[in-house]
Amino acid sequence: MKLVSYRRNGVPEFGAVKEDGVVVLSARLSRVPDLASLLADEVALQEARRIAAQSQVDFPLDTVDLEPVIPRPAKIICVGINYVAHAAEAGRTVGKYPVIFHRFAETLLAHGAPLVRPTVSDNFDFEAELAVVIGKGGAHISPEDAMSHVAGYTCFNDASIRDWQFHTHQYGMGKNFRGTGALGPWLVTADEIPDYRQLSIQGVLNGEVLQTGSLSELAFDIPALISYVSQALDWQPGDILATGTPSGIGFKRQPPIFLKPGDKFDVMVPGVGTLSNPVADEARAVNAK
Repeated sequence: MKLVSYRRNGVPEFGAVKEDGVVVLSARLSRVPDLASLLADEVALQEARRIAAQSQVDFPLDTVDLEPVIPRPAKIICVGINYVAHAAEAGRTVGKYPVIFHRFAETLLAHGAPLVRPTVSDNFDFEAELAVVIGKGGAHISPEDAMSHVAGYTCFNDASIRDWQFHTHQYGMGKNFRGTGALGPWLVTADEIPDYRQLSIQGVLNGEVLQTGSLSELAFDIPALISYVSQALDWQPGDILATGTPSGIGFKRQPPIFLKPGDKFDVMVPGVGTLSNPVADEARAVNAK
């Protein structure tokens, strides 16, 4: 099942994507306030499956305003240097523990919305990633039990302001500019993906493939990451785990390739979806609202 958050006539709703259309779930499951709450409610989720299977679409997908799959996740946990080839291009080695940093929900944007190149830098880089959406919360989760906490998967672009990222040895500021974290277009439920390690990922700039990887290449796999974070923080339904980017980022190319207005960047994960976003300068993006 594909699940999506969107606005229709300015009203937030959620639904299931089916045959390029939307089956509205929010109106049919009125006790469930949002998609994150649906993921946490196994009974409601099973009811949603039944509704999606038995219902005709209510309207075409392209008639709604998509939101990030989970519009306001409580946590966005990101993992750095998690592909061995990417670690090599960055001049880093994979350590004993994963490199963890955090994003704020206010930096997220939806499929189709412009990635915002800020006024203070033109070092605007791309990072194609698979994101995990948590369905069942918890603390002190064992790696053996971790996958039972996964609701599904979506695409993520952890677009980064490289010079700001390296202002200090803690590079979170360069990962938290407004309008730089694209998430979507939808969530594919975990039952549709028997083994995430079989997934591939590509980062495509203006039709040219610049990043290619396989989820089997993760230095720290998804169960290990879920378990590790849970030792410090309770996972909540709707939380996002961004698993890291493969090699091929623009910053490490010679000459460097940075995102600029008029570009389009796609994160492609066959079996999950394609997340596409144009690029605009900050002032233009703000004025367009």
